[in-house]
Amino acid sequence: MLKKILISLALTLSVFFAFIIWVNGLIPPQEQDFFTTMISDLPYLQQLPKESRGKILAVVTSTETIGDSGKATGYELTELARPYYTFLANGFIVDIASPKGGKPPAVIDKDDMGPFDYAFLNDPEAQQKVNNSIPIDQVSAEDYQAVFFVGGKGAMFDFPDNPYIQTLVRDLYYSGKIIGAVCHGPAALANVTLENGEPLITDRQISAFTNEEELFLIPDAPQRYPFLLEDRLREQGAIFQAGPTYLEQVSVDGQLVTGQNPWSTWLTAESMVKAMGYTPVPRQVTPAEQTVELLLTYEQRGFSEAAEEIQALQEKGELDQRLLAMHGVVSAMRREPRKTLDIIKLLSISQE
Repeated sequence: MLKKILISLALTLSVFFAFIIWVNGLIPPQEQDFFTTMISDLPYLQQLPKESRGKILAVVTSTETIGDSGKATGYELTELARPYYTFLANGFIVDIASPKGGKPPAVIDKDDMGPFDYAFLNDPEAQQKVNNSIPIDQVSAEDYQAVFFVGGKGAMFDFPDNPYIQTLVRDLYYSGKIIGAVCHGPAALANVTLENGEPLITDRQISAFTNEEELFLIPDAPQRYPFLLEDRLREQGAIFQAGPTYLEQVSVDGQLVTGQNPWSTWLTAESMVKAMGYTPVPRQVTPAEQTVELLLTYEQRGFSEAAEEIQALQEKGELDQRLLAMHGVVSAMRREPRKTLDIIKLLSISQE
């Protein structure tokens, strides 16, 4: 019996890896090189308002490892760089703070990097700010129009119980200012209480990295983290708004603007600009955003409408075929054969 199980497992793994190799073969090589991108190369950043609209504080984690696992972590660079430039393009000065101050640890995933992310790495002013982040205990809420809590697994360890973060959030809240966060960033809101003793997020619509997304990537997350973020937010009374796995989802509830995952970062930042009373300046959507829109159409309206939408999306810009393929692989790993085949079909149609 054991021998049969092992043979069956080996065959299954062989088929799975053959499938991944085949899907990867459908993806054209990445031709564009963004490594040397400068902010002067990005038209979006050449339309800055003449007058400053005030300052926004971006807060990143100082945590370097996931608990006692020894596995490196930090803030997600893409979740800092994209909002940083969104706020800048819309007339705000951006300061960067962290619990410990100084140079915080960054998570840089080259598969997710685009021109804005490399521009951030090549931007002397941005690098000076992030490498010399302000200690959170030296921050005054009255200096800022909004705060944005950047995601990254490290935020699960040094955001929730930090008294200075909690004071900052309360002060901004009672001043009528905007509080934003994305992915694991909403951990900063998890334990904030108001003057009446009630949690800040009780009966508020909140999005954040979901249990489903967390456990798919880290099955032993309940043992590694102090808590699962979705669970804690629900325990605090939040009306948790979960979108499809690894796709865009943003909740706006008054002063609170929260995004579910890295693919929600652009919309979270622009929703914060809207919440402050401004119309975001025009921006060419990225290939990844186009692809997420396609996948959302598939999730909400089915394969036929998604297939019909491909041409319209391609007329607006490129699709990110690597991201599309990744969702096909994720579907295969989650044992969703119909969805896997549908995404492969969409990938093939996008190359016609």
